[in-house]
Amino acid sequence: MLKASKKTGLVFFPAFDWAIDPTHPEREERLLYTQDQVMEEGIFDINGIEEYKPDLVTAEDIQRVHFCVPDEAAITTQSHLISAGGAKAIARAVMEKEIQRGFALIRPPGHHAMRVAHGGRGFCHINMEAIMVEYLRQEHGVKRVAIVDTDCHHGDGTNDIYWHDPDTLFISLHQDGRTLYPGTGFTHELGGPNAKGTNLNIPLPPGTSTEGYLYVINNTVLPILEEFKPDLIINSAGQDNHYTDPLTNMKFSAQGYAEMTRLLKPDIAVLEGGYAIEGALPYVNLGIILALADMDFSSVVEPDYDPVRLEQTSHVTDKIKRTSDVINRYWSQRKELRAKAGTHGEIQQRNREIFYDTDNIFERQKEKIRICRDCGGAFEIDSQASTGNHVLCVHIPLNACQDCIDAGHAMFRNADMDRYNRAFLQDQTQDHYTIKQS
Repeated sequence: MLKASKKTGLVFFPAFDWAIDPTHPEREERLLYTQDQVMEEGIFDINGIEEYKPDLVTAEDIQRVHFCVPDEAAITTQSHLISAGGAKAIARAVMEKEIQRGFALIRPPGHHAMRVAHGGRGFCHINMEAIMVEYLRQEHGVKRVAIVDTDCHHGDGTNDIYWHDPDTLFISLHQDGRTLYPGTGFTHELGGPNAKGTNLNIPLPPGTSTEGYLYVINNTVLPILEEFKPDLIINSAGQDNHYTDPLTNMKFSAQGYAEMTRLLKPDIAVLEGGYAIEGALPYVNLGIILALADMDFSSVVEPDYDPVRLEQTSHVTDKIKRTSDVINRYWSQRKELRAKAGTHGEIQQRNREIFYDTDNIFERQKEKIRICRDCGGAFEIDSQASTGNHVLCVHIPLNACQDCIDAGHAMFRNADMDRYNRAFLQDQTQDHYTIKQS
């Protein structure tokens, strides 16, 4: 009997009852073909590969991460709660040492969902990885986490949620935002003043192949992970950079995904995008599963795989190497960049405009953060959306010093309820969420 070298758990949740519309690329068949392939290959007959059932996350789980406007029930369905619950279930199994590694094959996806959530963006309503990470921090004492997002689209939601968190290293490898939704994720986007350099965005040119992805993993991602020394490595395992994906322009293969997984050695992988339902996902997911289990994946090859056709040009290779060098320099300079970002105790503001393409909502944000050299810093977000909702969202981070705890409570206490529909306080130090209404 075959045996997994690393005991690996899998969760499947195809979400039969949720779709943006019946012919939309993000639909249940994304996982049904993979389930069939896994069953046909006898994956669950391998000693050491176990199937888990998803949990159902609660409003409290979501409130550790998001400010849902007007509330959690308004922007989620039961499928979203079960999808996030699949990630939570596999994470619990890893932490309780039932398995060594886990893969949550779930939908709907989540990495475009930001801290403030008025609706759906990029097929995402709530952020599955972030909900899982904050559950692990509160319930299992995890502190330093690395999230490596290998989806072809920039993980702008996760990037936003951990923008000010120096204890979360977020690295996104994605197709250049000048050529693909959501149009963000450039090398200069490095995180907020208290976490400069722990948000690393690596835009790759269209036509990047397996060679290019593995170059960045070996020459940038792995050395940075080694230096950061996370307690856990999470892979946002989007598969839409496959050469057959209908939404993107890359040349990655199933063998490439499997080798990337072998190199990253993630504790937990969570499925994000990937829309080549028959030509890519069954093979890519099978390769990832075997790589997580530390088993031979050399026979996992797509029927139309042609390595010559998938070679990247020298121009693409040169661009990737230059980008990798830029990120390495930013990482080496992160302490200096953080020191130059502002003065301890100073309040800094940034203004943003956000479009929810799935739900056709436009949002304006004014964010104010306290610069702090002792923690991630308390901040407030004044958020006004085209739905008519105008809210104030106050966040106190889990690692907050007493000055930032006091500052966060003052922001919430001083909210002008003549201006806002609601004010929210997300106090991670107490694992507590408070709402005021006008």
